[in-house]
Amino acid sequence: MSSRALRRLRGKQRGQEALEAGDEAVEPGDLAGESPEEQAGAQQLDPPKHKKNKAQKNFTNIYELICDSDNEVGKISSDDEPEKQDKNKTSCTGKNERSEIEKSTQKQEEVSTKTGDRVKKKKKKKKTKATEDAQEAATDNVDLLLENLDQSNNLSLQSENCGGSDRRSVLHVEHRNLNPETELKRYFGARVVLGDQRPRQRNRQFHRTTWMTGPKDSWPRFSRPGISMALLESKDGIQYFTFEHSRDYQQVQFKFLDAVESMDPNNIVALLQLNPYHIDSLLQLSDVCRIQEDQEMARDLIERALYSFECAFHPLFSLTSGTSRLDYLRPENRAFYLALYKHMMFLEKRGCPRTALEYCKLILSLDPDSDSLCMLLLIDFLTLRSREYKPLLHLYQDWEEHRNLSQLPNFAFSSALCHFHLSQQEDLDPEESDTQRQEANQRLQDALIMFPGVLMPLLDLCTVQADASVTSHTFFGPKSQIGQPPALAELSALYVGRTCSLWREAAVMLWLEETVQEVLRRVDAKDPLVEECQNKRKQRYQSAPRNIHRHVLLSEIKEATSSLPLEITTQPVMGFDPLPPLDSVISYARPERQHVGASNESTLSLFFRSLLPNFNAQGGPRPEDDMEVARAGQELNQEVNRLMVAMRDMLANIRFQEPPREDNPYRDEEEWD
Repeated sequence: MSSRALRRLRGKQRGQEALEAGDEAVEPGDLAGESPEEQAGAQQLDPPKHKKNKAQKNFTNIYELICDSDNEVGKISSDDEPEKQDKNKTSCTGKNERSEIEKSTQKQEEVSTKTGDRVKKKKKKKKTKATEDAQEAATDNVDLLLENLDQSNNLSLQSENCGGSDRRSVLHVEHRNLNPETELKRYFGARVVLGDQRPRQRNRQFHRTTWMTGPKDSWPRFSRPGISMALLESKDGIQYFTFEHSRDYQQVQFKFLDAVESMDPNNIVALLQLNPYHIDSLLQLSDVCRIQEDQEMARDLIERALYSFECAFHPLFSLTSGTSRLDYLRPENRAFYLALYKHMMFLEKRGCPRTALEYCKLILSLDPDSDSLCMLLLIDFLTLRSREYKPLLHLYQDWEEHRNLSQLPNFAFSSALCHFHLSQQEDLDPEESDTQRQEANQRLQDALIMFPGVLMPLLDLCTVQADASVTSHTFFGPKSQIGQPPALAELSALYVGRTCSLWREAAVMLWLEETVQEVLRRVDAKDPLVEECQNKRKQRYQSAPRNIHRHVLLSEIKEATSSLPLEITTQPVMGFDPLPPLDSVISYARPERQHVGASNESTLSLFFRSLLPNFNAQGGPRPEDDMEVARAGQELNQEVNRLMVAMRDMLANIRFQEPPREDNPYRDEEEWD
């Protein structure tokens, strides 16, 4: 290597040292005129140090980059500007200088891209943190909105005459609890419940999403049966709906009534083959299948009716909000009530009391003021079966003021039983357990004093032999059952027949025995509460309203149905509409049918009518004109005269053949041998 090249090399090294210190930049003339080999050797001996140091700084000091990412971006951009100026200065030189600077700029770009990636990662981290904070703030806002909505719902429900402060939570209906598979999965597991279901086929049909029941492959193809729902009015946050029947559906309804009057279930089956989603036909045929002990088919028909109803819901109608109302006075709405009730009873017998409880609350929320199906006589039983003790006590506290639930035998005894079960829970403190037990004892004593006629029938159904001191006492003896009013006897028999299974536990029986002895002690001590309750029983419970009779008929509890009055048991009861309200709101009327003949006609007149359709033995007014009536009367008399002459001739020409005598001389003796 020549001395000139070495001098140049030393000068370049000094120039690089000056550049590293930041005092002066590289002059473009220093590299001019050198050979490529010399320039390459110079680059190999002393590579640029300032870029290596900057790269080391960017990669080693990670925490400094995280803390001051914005400053680093500014420094990188400011450092790149003089380098770009240097590039512009050296661009006028030869190819060797340009190649050397291009290599250095490539290294700078690599370093800048790496630092930029790190800065972007930092920005992403900051953005994710910001988005998480925003999401948390949004969820907080949503929670606040939901709380405000709950408060507004509670206020709207409190404004009514039939709810308390916690009524929204007590009668709250959840969509997932309307499906019995949810409860069955909790008991047996999803694998057991879904094990028998076949996988869906590829060419399956897509149906509308429903909450109460879903379509089955065995059902006929669904088509609109002619039922729709309309919004009548919206008042104080409550929306009033009603079902409506189209003109074609009304004609099918008339045919159904004719089929019911024929007393032949085959006519209803024939009607369902043409109209597979007619509601009343499904309800009536379900009762026929249930009587014939075909429970599976009966339940399937009720589910089909519910599916038809749910497909006709109004967009604003809600099953869970508690603000949708249906008037039971309209016949179109009554079918929906009955379908829900029958489906609820099938669920309870199937072993799904929690799901049945949701349907009970749903029926009660549709018309809580009148309670046409008396769900208050059933909700306590389903709540105890589901072991939902606290919601029942909340309902009792909220509705006691305006409904007098303590005057119903079912709530008087069930509330005491709730406190007893709460006292038996293991996770309670001893003090809380003692408090619950004392409350249970007090409530059961009050219930036995108010309704003494419940004890002996309850013990009989539980197959428990009462003590002699109890059976011989006048307070719990036969006199207590005979002397109670008819409405109270009906309510007591309904409660005993429905909830006797809840009292058969050994611990419950021991508690009942102790409480009965305490009640007898209070009766012998002439507690003033005993006489007060006796006066209440004499003044109240004289006659039960129509909705209680309807509930007893639907429950089909023989202990309760036997106590119904004669005016209820003697009239016909239809399964599609048992005991309709006397003030029903009729939207369309059935056309009058022309009855052929009166019911008080004699046998001879019916015989004449079979022969002569124009015969009228009653002689009543006919719709024809006077001339036509006279002409018809003359023809009738002539036909009757001819008929009488023909009958005389027929009777005169009748001859009877005499039987052969025993002493016939012409008889062959071997004739019968």
